[in-house]
Amino acid sequence: MSVWSELTGQDAAIAVFRAAASASTVRAGAAGEGDASTAPDARSMTHSWLITGPPGSGRSNLAYAFATALIAGDADGDEPTRIQVEARSHPDLHVLTTEGVIIKVADVRDIVKRSHYAPSVGRHRVIVVEDADRMTEQTSNVLLKELEEPPERTVWILCAPSEADLIPTIRSRVRSVRLQVPSIADVAELLVRRDGVEPGLAERAAREAQSHIGMAHRLATNEEARSRRAETLRLALGVRSAATAVMTASRLLEIAGDDAKAITELRDQEEREHALRSLGLAPGQAIPPALRSQIKALEDEQKRRATRSLRDGIDRILVDLASLYRDVLLLQLDARVPLVNREIEAELGAAAAAATPARTLATLDAIQLARTRIEGNVAPALALEAMLVSAIRRPGTERGAA
Repeated sequence: MSVWSELTGQDAAIAVFRAAASASTVRAGAAGEGDASTAPDARSMTHSWLITGPPGSGRSNLAYAFATALIAGDADGDEPTRIQVEARSHPDLHVLTTEGVIIKVADVRDIVKRSHYAPSVGRHRVIVVEDADRMTEQTSNVLLKELEEPPERTVWILCAPSEADLIPTIRSRVRSVRLQVPSIADVAELLVRRDGVEPGLAERAAREAQSHIGMAHRLATNEEARSRRAETLRLALGVRSAATAVMTASRLLEIAGDDAKAITELRDQEEREHALRSLGLAPGQAIPPALRSQIKALEDEQKRRATRSLRDGIDRILVDLASLYRDVLLLQLDARVPLVNREIEAELGAAAAAATPARTLATLDAIQLARTRIEGNVAPALALEAMLVSAIRRPGTERGAA
């Protein structure tokens, strides 16, 4: 099975990476003969890449598929390498990611040191930097020097939402590949083929996730996630006054917290048990003073992850609300465009009749402003309350009224 077979909606990008993986193999062979410059398609391969695309487009999945092909020395990868890369256990793969808000300078310096090791079993040593947009300028400058003078058989793969999220000097030293938003049909087909989801549920999950592959998988396979999303939309449509806006903001924070906890709780427990086993401690055994610092470091990392998961959960709620008011606006303008939330079309119609298109546009602007404010560390409760005040709708209001 090809390493690319479980990717969807990115045929152009896959073609680029397959050609590069093939070229890297050809170039390696030509280099062994003393003439890499004349190898066919040698210029298709470079030592540093940037994969950009909207959240859920499959940036990291594509990065790891490319890493598998490079390490295996085969454009379609091989099964043993794929299994190790998926487990993040291959000795020639290093991953730089963060569960916090930013990537630390110390982590980048550590991964730069590792990039100078020669490949142990594969064709290349591959460094994948997920969420490269979370690097500060100081951190980016540490990486910049490495991209200027990379080891011969090390390949860097950076992932970020857009090129603008990285400093210009880094952008000038990488080959950028932009991903497109996969279609709803492509995402639904992937859920059916890979996860065995019933086609109708797969289509709905892909549509409500707005083609975000990871979120679509979660909606399709987790009934609680679907229930939380439905409650979010119902609460927003029920905002009738400033008082209900405040109460709704509080409940939305609780929903985001429940969502984040569902994602992190099991993982935290597994990490703690694994850490205790690795330290030679039995379940329930008291932690000796000499080992407490290591467990404390794990707990601190988990707290940082919980903070990021909560912020991500709030952002998902705001994206869902944006889809809600987008649908309301389409109904107000009588646009012949498919709705994202068509299962609640009657409720959407009532909301459309209770306000003007200008008011709905103002609500969409308020949602985007709330996302920006939360990203800037404004208290989420205050940002949500301010946003929901703009979403107040009173039944029976004339559309022509202010």
